[in-house]
Formats: sequence, C-alpha cells, structure tokens
Amino acid sequence: MSFPTDLEIAESANILPIKKIAEKLGIIEDDLEYYGKYKAKIPLQYIDEEKSKKAKLILVTAINPTPAGEGKTTVSVGLNDGLKKIGKKSIAVLREPSLGPVFGVKGGAAGGGYAQLIPMVDINLHFTGDFSAIEKANNLLSAMIDNNLQNKKFSLNIDPRTIVWKRVMDMNDRSLRNIVIGLGGLNNGITREEGFNITPASEVMAILCLSKDFEDLKNRLGNIFVGYTFDKKPIFARDLKAENAMAILLKDAIKPNLVQTLEGNPAILHGGPFANIAQGTNTIIATKMGLSLADYVVTEAGFGADLGAEKFLHIKCHYGKMKPDAYVIVATIRALRYQGGAKKGEYENPNLPFLKNGFGNLAKHIENGFKFGFKPIVAINHFATDSLEEINYIIDECEKLGVKAILADEFTKGGAGMTELAEEVVRCAEFYGNDFKPLYQVEDSVEHKIDTIAKEVYGAESVVYSQKAKNQLKTIYDLGFDKVPICMAKTQKSLTDDETKLGRPTNFKITVREFEFAAGAGFIIPILGDIMRMPGLPNIPAAEGMFIDKDGKITGLS
Repeated sequence: MSFPTDLEIAESANILPIKKIAEKLGIIEDDLEYYGKYKAKIPLQYIDEEKSKKAKLILVTAINPTPAGEGKTTVSVGLNDGLKKIGKKSIAVLREPSLGPVFGVKGGAAGGGYAQLIPMVDINLHFTGDFSAIEKANNLLSAMIDNNLQNKKFSLNIDPRTIVWKRVMDMNDRSLRNIVIGLGGLNNGITREEGFNITPASEVMAILCLSKDFEDLKNRLGNIFVGYTFDKKPIFARDLKAENAMAILLKDAIKPNLVQTLEGNPAILHGGPFANIAQGTNTIIATKMGLSLADYVVTEAGFGADLGAEKFLHIKCHYGKMKPDAYVIVATIRALRYQGGAKKGEYENPNLPFLKNGFGNLAKHIENGFKFGFKPIVAINHFATDSLEEINYIIDECEKLGVKAILADEFTKGGAGMTELAEEVVRCAEFYGNDFKPLYQVEDSVEHKIDTIAKEVYGAESVVYSQKAKNQLKTIYDLGFDKVPICMAKTQKSLTDDETKLGRPTNFKITVREFEFAAGAGFIIPILGDIMRMPGLPNIPAAEGMFIDKDGKITGLS
C-alpha cells in the first residue's frame, strides 16, 4: 500500500476558516485582512515588545543536506503540533516558498506528510502576493535607474559601468544571469550589461526581513547602493527618490501571513530569503509577532547550520535584538550517508559504514551549537529507509557528545510523533540555561569576521582573497560600510566552499571570490566558490511532473 501524497493529505484535511485560527491567538476578526477563507494578513499592531520578551524562541536548523533537503520545515511544523499536544500555546513562524525550488529540485516548502501547512497549493504558488510585491519594488528601482541614465535634464550622472543593482524574477532561469539591455535604438534606453537574480536573493527581500517597522523599511530602501557617478560619487536609491514608491508597493507585503497546520494550529509565513545567498530566515516582524501571540515560537534557518543558523544568530538576532532559547539540529540518516560518501541512488538505502563516515558532519554542527552558547537537541527526521541500527548509532554517538538525539516521526504521525521532542525542547528552553553569544562583534574588521566564520563555523585553516575581492573590500572600507554583519554566500552542500568536499573536511582554505554589500539591509556578502544568485533548473525539473485537469485539480506539486 503506497503512502498518500502531500497534496492528497492536504486536500483531505479538515481545514478551518482562518478566523477560527486567529481566535486561538486572540486576534479580532475585524483586524484580519482576508486573502480568501483560509489565509489572512495580520496588522503590525499585534506586535507587543514586552510580551515578546517573555515568550520562548525555538530555532530549528540542520546538518548539510542532500540536494532534496532534509525537512526542516516538516520538523518545525511537526514540533509546533507536538508542543500543542503537550498543552503549550505555540506558533510556527516560517518563510514563504520561492517558485524557483517549487518548479526546480526541492519542490515546495510547506512541510510534508502529516506535518504540513495548509492551504498547501496556495502557499507554494502565489500565496498573498508578497514575492510579487518584492519583485516589483526591486524592478521599479531598476527602471528608475535606467530612466535616469536616459534623462538629460535631471541626470544624476550615473556611470552605467558601475551599476550593481540587478533586476529579479522568482524563477530558476540561468539564461538571465548576464544580459545586455537597451538594444534597438535610442528610444529603448542606454545599452549596458545587466542581469537577473532570483527574487529571494533581492536586497529588497533582505530589507523586508530585517526591518522593524514601516519607517525602518522605507529608510533601508533609501539606503540601497546603486553605483557611482562618473566623478566617483556613490549613488543610493534615495538619490533617485525611489524609496517612497518602493515602499508603497510593499505596504501590504510588510504584514505577516496567517495560515494553519493540518492539525488546526496557527502558523505565520513571512519573507523568504535563501540561506546560501541571503540570510535564510523569515522576517523580524513575523518572529516578533509570533512571540507576542504565543508562549513558544518555532522558527527555522535555511539549509545547514553553517549557513542559516550562523546568519540567524549574527544578522537577525543583531538587528532584531532577540536570542533563541532552544537550538534544534535536524539530521536525516540519508543526509549522513550522503555526507559519508553515498552517491545519488545510494543514500536512500541503509548503510551503516556510510553513516559512520558522515557522522562527523553532525558532530561539527553540534560543536558549533555549543560555541554559540547552546546545548543542542538533535531531531532525527525519520524516513522509511532508516534502519534501527543506524538510528541507535546516532543516538549513542550524540550521547557521547553530551546531547540528546530524538526520533522525529512527524511525517507519518503528525504532532503525536513529536511529543518527546516537544517535551525536550520545553526542558531546554526553561531549564538548560542556554546563553547565546555571537562569535564576532559587528565592530570587528571585515577580515576578522570572515576569519571567525570560516575557522570557527566551517573548520577552515585560512581565508584567501582574490585580487578582485581585495579591491572591493577597499571600497567597502572607503564607503564606511564595514561595521555590519557578514552574510556568506556559499554552497549549502558542504562545510567548505567546494560542494564535493563532504562530511567534516579538514585542512582546507576558504576563497573569497568577490564581495557585494547590501547597504540597505545592512550586511556584507562575501561570495565563495561558484555560488550563483540566479539558480538554474535541473535536467528534469519538478515542473515536468505536474498536471492540472479541466476542473483545476493539481497533481505532482509537493
């Protein structure tokens, strides 16, 4: 007998009207901004800074994943349901999915099995239009830049060769990475090199996620760096008088979105930056709102802890003035087999030698958790291909490292399969005395901050800078943009900047190929290896397996 698909499970759920979910949080129906019967936006007035300081924040992160991902969202949703099962008032606060992965390799990001967010199809597709608003705000600035290049009367004298701002689109489309625009004559604009990033990599997305309120959003938009004039003067979005129009496009997108789990428990989705090329977590506004409305907030940080969790702790916690009370590392046996050398097609099969070879990856992430001041909890996200021998090996080895590993069975059992993990999370948040401390201070030099991440978090021996990166670093110092956090752009598949080096590599160097900086969002982006800010589709994209019939019934979306 085959297991039902995520979509079949979602469609069979007893979905509640969103006003019923809001009632559980004390939100008045008149305050909801409806997007149909099952999703709504919450006004910012529900953020209560004093209440938010009393609630417990649970950070869910992971080991380095296989290409298909290891289920952080599924575990987060299941943990939220598990906390409810043991009598806690909790809420999951997570990111919105990007259409790139939905139609590419990973599929949607609404959880899976019996630990899903619903309405799943809406969430994975256009949802409430936040990504569209971010895309339009980003591209409005692009249009205003090119319009100014064309404008002789009110020109800012921008040198088109120095423009760093790119257009965005929420789709994996490698052919748009580098393009030429303005072809076809003078009426079509100034001819110049241009390119597209994917929407989750837009600085507008980062700004939305790091803004504390609407005024902060507008100020940050004005601080976006565009390029230089011909006489080397820096130009920002505020010089183009773009920030108000951009903010107008984001007036609804700044409000968090309320949905529910299959078990009728509240969840907030808001923002969606990737963790390998951006900061990888939902908005500060959404997290603060969750902390204002519940006693426990389950949130996640994208990809492995070397990316998502490190950025959550150094970027989001810095600007949001928050700190987690519990730290959960999601591990799957298939990912540990993969980290231990199993190839595609092999890591789905039980294999203790591969698992043992790959365990060092989990051990390093546990070690890093301790460095940040946490006693981590390991959640073994259970798959049908896991052997009892492999499960017991992880539990025993984690115990030797001083942490507890617990089987997470949310996919087939929902919240009922997560009560043990939920109880351990409560003990951790209430009694373990976690005391988060960053590994660097924003006032440190850029080189010191990068060194700290590379050596302490990745385990590198040293950091090497290309000549291009050295020149760009000088520019960062000259502009006074150095006293901000670091947002590393690197592969999610490895602790190194080389996706082929799996497990827990040693004796390696990290190479900073080039720098970008997000003056509006407030962080510096060292780009490592071959990381791209516009992904491409795989040979056989998920889109090929999707179907919609004449009645609008969809299959193949997950």
